[in-house]
Amino acid sequence: MNIEYRMTQLIDTYNRKHDYLRISITDRCNLRCSYCQPADGVLAGMPPQGIQLKERSEVLTFDEIERLTRIFALLGVKKIRLTGGEPLVRKDLPKLIHRLSVIHGIQIIGMTTNGVLLKSFARQLKQAGLTNLNVSLDSLRTSRFEMISGRQHFNDVMGGIQASLDASFQPLKLNMVVMGGINDDELLDFIEFVRDKQINVRFIEYMPFKFNQWNQAKFVSFQQMMETINKKFELQPVESQSENSVTKDFWIEGFVGTVSFITSMSYHFCGTCNRIRLTADGSIKSCLFHQAEINLRSTLRSSKSDEAIEEMIRSAVLQKQFEHPIPKELVKIENRSMIQIGG
Repeated sequence: MNIEYRMTQLIDTYNRKHDYLRISITDRCNLRCSYCQPADGVLAGMPPQGIQLKERSEVLTFDEIERLTRIFALLGVKKIRLTGGEPLVRKDLPKLIHRLSVIHGIQIIGMTTNGVLLKSFARQLKQAGLTNLNVSLDSLRTSRFEMISGRQHFNDVMGGIQASLDASFQPLKLNMVVMGGINDDELLDFIEFVRDKQINVRFIEYMPFKFNQWNQAKFVSFQQMMETINKKFELQPVESQSENSVTKDFWIEGFVGTVSFITSMSYHFCGTCNRIRLTADGSIKSCLFHQAEINLRSTLRSSKSDEAIEEMIRSAVLQKQFEHPIPKELVKIENRSMIQIGG
């Protein structure tokens, strides 16, 4: 590899190249899913929703997000994903997407949303330059959706899913966090749901964070999911997958939709991880599960050069560890909640 080219890339001490940036644009959300944020009253001094939200002045502006994305693009980032909180609660989001879509080097712009506001925005997002869309949905049953999310928005989400398909987000990705004793009995229902739809349903192993109510009884492994699904459906593995793929992908004969699994706990993919995270308040996290952060906000708001910011980004990547701890250790780590980091 050309030495000068290597120096423009974000390569950690384990020779992993980082070309995928996940940008949280807000820590606010219109749902209250327990696996994403602590329960009410768990943390002393927390507001009713269980999270200390950042002041608006602490959240990165669109100008700051654009500037950082340009720097990351020069360092080899090709793919970005907008997350939250819930990104669609951020005003004028399509304008930000358009600004990011014209940055040289950025090839893919994705977004993960809970779908509550999606029906009104799906076509605008597509026109603005959004290329990939993931919708989080943990139940196909109205009452259970309300129990998990803490809100009555099931019909809004379903309308958003249809609007996204109509806007040609195909295949649309549907994320389901599988929780034992809560929604693991819906695996077959979700697969049946995508029989005639261009949707990739992705079953995600429940990931532990301190205070997010994770326990071993709620954990359903990839192997357990496969045992349940194989009783009714014959999953065929997709042979060609990206080196940096975080999913195990399958197809079913006669189905339009496909099935994937994100096995962060039972079969982690740390060895080929190419992701970096930027929190809503401007911190770089090289790993979702490690507390270490480097905040870029004050440097962004000073007279420091892009080169100074670049060095901070490189420093964060070089601090990245080889793999995350095992689940029983993760629940003890003093880390931010998922809603504060970005999904």
